This record gives sequence, structure tokens and C-alpha cells, in this order.
Amino acid sequence: MGERNGKVKIPLESLVAASPLDDLGKSNGKVVQLPVASNQNSPHQNYQVVHEIPGRLRLRVPNLRHDAQYTSRLQGLLTAEPLITSFRINSIAASLVITYQPNVVNDNKMRCCLGKLLLAARQISVTSQLKPSTNEQQTAESSLSLPVLATGLAVCERIFGLPIPPILRVGTVAVASLPVLQRAVTGIVRQQKLTIDVLDCLAIAITTAQGHFLTPALMLSLIAIGENIRDRTARTSQLQTLDLLSCLGQFIWVERDGEKVQIPIHDVQIGDTVIVYPGEQVPVDGTIIKGKALLDEQKLTGESIPSLKTKGQRVFASTLVREGRIYILVESTGDDTRAGQSIKFMEAAPVHDTRMENYATTIAEKAVLPTLLLAATVFSLTKNAARAASILTLDFATGIRVAIPTVVLASLSYAAKQGILIRSGRALEQLAQIDTIVFDKTGTLTKGEAEVINVESCHPDVSQWRVLALAAAAEQRLTHPVAAAIIRYADAQGVNIPQRSQWHYQLGLGVEAIINGETVYVGSDRFLRQQGVDMSSLTKQYHLAESTIYVASNQELQGIITYKDVLRNESPDVIHQLLTVEGIDVHLLTGDNQQIANAVAAELGIPPSHTHAEAFPAQKAAIVQQLHNQGRTVAFVGDGINDSPALAYADVSVSFANGSEIARETADIVLMQNDLHGLLTAIAIAHQAKQLIQQNTAIITIPNLAGLAIAALFGLNPLAATIVNNGSTVVAGVNGLRPILTTSSSQIRDTRASKHLSPYSPPGGS
Repeated sequence: MGERNGKVKIPLESLVAASPLDDLGKSNGKVVQLPVASNQNSPHQNYQVVHEIPGRLRLRVPNLRHDAQYTSRLQGLLTAEPLITSFRINSIAASLVITYQPNVVNDNKMRCCLGKLLLAARQISVTSQLKPSTNEQQTAESSLSLPVLATGLAVCERIFGLPIPPILRVGTVAVASLPVLQRAVTGIVRQQKLTIDVLDCLAIAITTAQGHFLTPALMLSLIAIGENIRDRTARTSQLQTLDLLSCLGQFIWVERDGEKVQIPIHDVQIGDTVIVYPGEQVPVDGTIIKGKALLDEQKLTGESIPSLKTKGQRVFASTLVREGRIYILVESTGDDTRAGQSIKFMEAAPVHDTRMENYATTIAEKAVLPTLLLAATVFSLTKNAARAASILTLDFATGIRVAIPTVVLASLSYAAKQGILIRSGRALEQLAQIDTIVFDKTGTLTKGEAEVINVESCHPDVSQWRVLALAAAAEQRLTHPVAAAIIRYADAQGVNIPQRSQWHYQLGLGVEAIINGETVYVGSDRFLRQQGVDMSSLTKQYHLAESTIYVASNQELQGIITYKDVLRNESPDVIHQLLTVEGIDVHLLTGDNQQIANAVAAELGIPPSHTHAEAFPAQKAAIVQQLHNQGRTVAFVGDGINDSPALAYADVSVSFANGSEIARETADIVLMQNDLHGLLTAIAIAHQAKQLIQQNTAIITIPNLAGLAIAALFGLNPLAATIVNNGSTVVAGVNGLRPILTTSSSQIRDTRASKHLSPYSPPGGS
């Protein structure tokens, strides 16, 4: 710690590292006991930072004692996290200790990262999302068992000549056909239309009555397989109930009757005084009545740089206190907060059918009545039930219900191998049709954190590296994101950072430090002027699009450091590909001011007419709706709570694995590798799936049309009709599996870009 004017100054990191118990556990001479969450079935994860020093954190996590699966998932997440150098779990003591490199990641960011891992360990893994549950597997097996048994009995009797009792053959076919009959009746009674299940029922009934058990058994097996594949293309899990409070801490500190006590977040009331410390999220909407803090509002407003909030200013739930301590008069809680309203607005969005709504099924259903009329005409003319049954068998429906969902399932599986979670067949279908993509800016096109982009000396005898060294020395081990950015940049440039001795940090202004006998000031223009530094040499070349911090020593301005929220490394390439190769309109949507938005858009080649700034969550959703109402198919890409309404209203919503929990749950597509190139791969997969669907439609339609002509004009044995129908289904089904045979995402993009290659064909193929 440093001393100045006879007063002891406590470094900020010591304040951050201190447990809330150091201050809040004592009030008016009383020790207030903390409530301990002992309910292991609680839907909210509880954990407490027990001890913290730079580079090491020890936490108490009650779930480690009770939930072995949680512990296992957490171990996997901790092992995969590159910021963590080592960890140790003691399940009996419910203790977790992690170590990290403080020069790589600051304490606050590490705590935030660890909080996300603890939360993510409660979630179903990506692998399990792609696999059906035990109940789903049992249902699938039971729905297939009877048709397979019926087919096996028919083969034994027809091919091998084994004596199978007729009652057994008829019984298995009858029971196996009940689901088809139920769907047919439902279509007639509730939907008041003749569905493809009606044709299946008639064909099964006629061929069974004629004693041809192999034909109906094969039909039932193919139908059951198709239904199971189709069900697996649906969204594998329903959207969980979205609760803002589940994304915040479980307990909060309040001041009641002059005492500071910790209470469950659900018990906070309007009019309470809530106390929020560094590294904690604001749990309510309200007004600051005491203190000041640097708040990170990125996930709520999209602002990438934290802002200073003082007495009398409003603060909002889900924002993060980076530095300082504030007392908040509670005005809104839970769903009534601005973040809560965003969630409610998102939940009010229209819910789409989770099954694939493919045009081929619609065409097949429209062919039901003509097929019935043709079969009836042939039967009335020939009095041959077998010819009529053959026509009913050649109904297109079985093949379509197997082959097309197979394409979707194979495409979803391939996408998952590429680190892209596509939740439904409908999302895949819509993705192939998008013509407009709207990107959130902060954290989506940009990295969402400050980075130094330039260091300039203002003194002829001082180099830019000297300016950087002084700034890094003064800012070391502060938790402000700009301070962390300066340290990272100095390390990257190989600058030798001198040691500081005494120092004093002023929240929202800057830091004063003694470095090798020099008094150094690093901070805002206002801070340096307050210290008597001459700032007359400054020019007006620094705009809002680029923020600046000033460095002075011995009352003279030494240099200027420019920083900003820089673009993701892949953003320029991805936007260029979308605009030029895909021909998609790209829009930029942000809560930042217009000048910052225009600067980022210009850097990416997005026109001003497609740049929307200063947009709150409801406005973001309105812009997406407006584009949709213009006849466009819109995809929205975002990662924060403020993006969730727009994600919900878009035709296709895309988020990242490291986005907010609400954004991940809302999104149709999650880029698990947190790389925008995954969006290009997903679009390519969707386009090729569409091409395969068209191919499979032709594979099924052409043989069945030819079979219909032969059956109507010359007659066709029902078994031969079944072979034509099911044979084309098998060929189309195998063709639909081609996505999972593709070896790389680069190959699929190259195939898409060449315009000359067939889907999933190897480079150089025709």
C-alpha cells in the first residue's frame, strides 16, 4: 500500500480481494450470520469466494458435495479453460481452488470467467443436447419394435417358408399400424383433410386383406423409421424458463434498520437499500444514494467501455460493478427491471413450429386426393384390388418422410462436428433462405473489451515506449479494463515495466504513482488538469470513436494512449464473404452512439443506411421486425441480454457459447467455437442441405411417377410397387447421409463457393 499526505491508501486490488464478510459481517458491533443454501435441489447455483490473492482463488461451492455429475461437468470445463493454469476440487469440503496467471487475466475477469463456468456446469452439455434422452430412446425403440417384428415374421414366412400362424402375422401388422391409423383419423377429424397417412392405411389394409404381409410390414417399418428420424430433427429440448434472477447471484447484501445483512435475491423489496461490491452484478434497478462505481453495462446496453456512476444516477440489473461500491435504492426487481422486461418481451415473440416445414411434404399431401381418385378409377375399370393397392403404395409420402428428414439429421450432425449447434430442422431450412443478416456490434463484431491501438509521445525527448512503460507501471494490478489493456499491450511489445512505490487511484479519473522518484499521472484529461498539468499541446484529432488516456510526469504531458473496442480478427473476412460471395445484405445494430457505429461500419464496409445506433432492446426487435415485414428473411447475431428480443423475433437467431445464458437459450444456432466463421459454415451446410432435399425429391418422385403410370396402364404387383417405392426411399436416404461423409468445413465452403460442384463432392469432382 502507498502513503500520501500522512494518510494510508489501500490499493484497489486489496479492496476487490477482500471478502464481503470483512466489511458486511459487522454492523453496530453485531455479527450478522449469513444464510447458507443447503437445498441441493435449488435451481440457483450458490458459491462464495472464501479467499483471493492475485493468481489464486478459493471458493466454497455446495453443489460439489451433493452432485457428482455437476462435479464431473465442472472438472471438464475447468480443464478446457485456457485461462486456468491448475485447479483442485475437494468434494467433501465443497471447496474449489484455481490458479491463473495474473499478468494474463485480471482478478475481476477471472472471477467473471469462473462464475460462468460454475453456471455452465449446471447446463446440459452440447453432446447431450444432440443425443436423445433415455425416455426418448425408449420411445423410439418401442415405436420401431413392432414394425420390425412384423417385417421379420413376413420374411421368415415368405422367403424361408417357415410356418408362421396367420393370427400372429395379422396381429403384429394390425398393432403396428395403429399409430398410422391414429394420425389418419386425426387428420380427417381435427384437420379436416386427407393426409398421406390415409393412403398408407388403405394400402396396408388392402395388401394385408390379400395376404401379402411382407408389403405392409415393409411399409410400416419405413414409415416408423421416417417418423423417428423426423422427430429427431425437431428441437431436442424445450426452451427453459428464462429467469433473470437465475443469471444473478443467489444472495445480495441489503441495509435494514442500520444493519447490513445478506438475504436471498428473491426476498429483496422495493425501497430496500442494496449494497453492491466490486465484481458483483447489480441485482435491481434503482438510484445510487451513496458511493460511486465503474459499471460495465455491455450485456444490457452494448456499451463496450465501462461508465462511472455516482450518487443520483440510475443503475440497472445485470450490469457489473468493475470498481467501487454503491448503495442503491431499489425501484424495480425481477421481471420489472429493464433486463427483466427484455426477457418478457422476448418470451412474447411468436413461437415457430420446431419441426421442419418442408415443401415436399406439402406437395405429397396435395397428391393424396388425386392418388385416391386414380386408384378408385383403376379399380372400377379393372376390378383388380391389387392394381389399386399398387397405386396407393406409390404415394411419395413414405420416401419423403424418410429421405428429407435424413438430410436434415445428417446436416445437423455434421454441423455439430464443426462446433455449430443447430437446434432444429426449421432453423436449417430458414438459414438456407436468409437474405439479410443483422449483427450486434459489441462482443459480436468486436471483441467487447478495450485494446490499445496507438501510443504517441508529446515530448521530443520521450519515446513512445517510455510513455507506455510509465503508463503500465502506474496502472499495474488495477482492475479497470483500460488498465488491463495497457498492461497486455506493454507485455506484447516487450516493454520493461518499472516498479511503482506509492500510488493513489481515484475512481473514474486516474492514478497517481511514484515511479523511480517521478510523480506520474495516468488518466483522463480532467484528472491531469486537476493535477496542474499543462494540456495546451493537445490537438482535436481524437474522436469519440477512439478513446484516449493521458500520461504525464513531473507536471508535463508526456504522451497519449489511444484505445478502443477492436474488431474480432475474423469480422472483416466474414462480412466481406457475406457481402460479396453470398450476396447477403448486412446490417449493424448497436446501443452505442451513431459516431462509433459509423466508424465500425465503415471499417467493415457496411453502408450508413444499414447502420442503426443507440438502440435499446425493444428497438432492436422492432428493426428486425421491420426488415421482416419488408419481405426479408432475417438472421440476427448477438450475445447479450439486450440482444435477446431481437434474437427471438428473427427468422434465424445466432449466438455464441460464451454469450449470456439468455442469448444462448434464445438462439436457434450457437457457435460453440465463438468464431464468426462458423456462421459461414452453417450457411454453406444449409444451402447444401437444401440442394440434397431437391435431389432426394427427384430421386423419389421420378421412379414413383413411372411406377404409377405402369400400375395404371398395365398393372403392377403390390410387392413390386413396394420395392419401387421403398427402393427409391433407400437410395434417397443414403444420398441424404452424404453431409456426414464430408471431411472438413473448408471443403464444404470451397464446394459452395465454386458454384460448379455438386453438394458434398470432393474438390475437383464434377
